[in-house]
Amino acid sequence: MSDQLPRIAITTGDPAGIGPEVSLKAALDPTVTAICRPILVGDAGVIARHAAAAGLTVRLNVIRDVREAKQQNGTLDVLAAPLPDGAEPAFGVRAAAFGRATLASARRAIAAARAGEVAAVVAAPHNQASIAAAKIPFDGYPRFVADETGMNHRDVFLMLCFGDTRIAHCTLHVGVAEAVRLITRERVGGVIRAADTALRRIGIVRPQICVGGLNPHAGEGGMFGREEIDVIAPAIEEAQGAGIAATGPFGADTMFQKKGIHAFVVMLHDQGHIAAKLLAFNQSAAMSIGSPILFSSVAHGSAFDIAGKGVASPAAMIEAITRVVGA
Repeated sequence: MSDQLPRIAITTGDPAGIGPEVSLKAALDPTVTAICRPILVGDAGVIARHAAAAGLTVRLNVIRDVREAKQQNGTLDVLAAPLPDGAEPAFGVRAAAFGRATLASARRAIAAARAGEVAAVVAAPHNQASIAAAKIPFDGYPRFVADETGMNHRDVFLMLCFGDTRIAHCTLHVGVAEAVRLITRERVGGVIRAADTALRRIGIVRPQICVGGLNPHAGEGGMFGREEIDVIAPAIEEAQGAGIAATGPFGADTMFQKKGIHAFVVMLHDQGHIAAKLLAFNQSAAMSIGSPILFSSVAHGSAFDIAGKGVASPAAMIEAITRVVGA
């Protein structure tokens, strides 16, 4: 394995879900090892238990510091993030300790990225119920990444990626009424700028960005609402004035048919997530854009029903890793 390849920290997600299994499978996949040096971040005992359940034979090199990584063939480095509170590993169980462990491993990986020890972070699926049981406020990785990197959470956005399609979200995990209130000229402009920066960071010289509307048919000239006229169009014009190739607003139900677009910007969670999950079910990567670090995660859940059975697909994890390695 070449020392020139970038190190990628892979957090193993909820210990009781499929996260450790898909992390292992992805870290061992030839597609991944050809482009990066994966380092799992999590509890070594949990990882070993998932490896055994999946019939995977691998030697784990448990380290406390990224500089201790061996990066040897047949050996997988594990940056230690032990289970808290003396918790015992389990499959398919919601528990506060597992919620704390999920975010502790992500926090450790983000710290390594901020220190320049790894090039990017990729996160396996979390379980919202376990995090809630731990009484930790959490509404998704973009806000968590913002908090851990000292940014305003309104400046970090989610971009779903699959194939050649990328969908950036202006709002995410809030009620629809609140989401509408959040759609301001400043925020729309912020997600357009974040998408443009992220695309340039992964090597696209002149990104083409298509911006969707909020209302049916993008408001139909004001007949179905004025947000497109008063908020979204002015934000697009400002972005264009800053040299960003953004166009719109377009109806969110038809704009995905447009060709030659590097990223689509949507206003609401479901405008983007429904399209992604119809076109690439359990195969999308979720990038947190706008922060100083590269952070990607899978766009599927912890799948407690198949945890420990060895049948979970690592396709979305591999997709998430390849997305950040190209940056």
